[in-house]
Amino acid sequence: QVQLVESGGGLVQAGGSLRLSCAASGSIFSINVMGWYRQAPGKQRELVTTITSGGSTNSADSVKGRFTISRDHAKNTVYLQMNSLKPEDTAVYYCNADILEGSGYPPNDYWGQGTQVTVSS
Repeated sequence: QVQLVESGGGLVQAGGSLRLSCAASGSIFSINVMGWYRQAPGKQRELVTTITSGGSTNSADSVKGRFTISRDHAKNTVYLQMNSLKPEDTAVYYCNADILEGSGYPPNDYWGQGTQVTVSS
């Protein structure tokens, strides 16, 4: 069984910073893509940013230049450094990972429980 556990959300004023972490644990052979998504009230879940095992990143235009994703392969952990936060960044942030649980097995898609980020104006 694989789990993704997020931490680091909270309340911050506009212009401030937060750092989210997401640690994967359990039966993990390898991890392909890891990423962050978010869902604001009344809106669909949307991509924030992803990072491949090779370090290639893909980010939404709305966060480019402000948010940075990184990962620690040894710790099976992905981070999201969020700077210059805006009220429109307020949402529940979800960690996502594409995980292989054994050699020769297809990858499975896992989600964290979500962490609330609130940016006050």
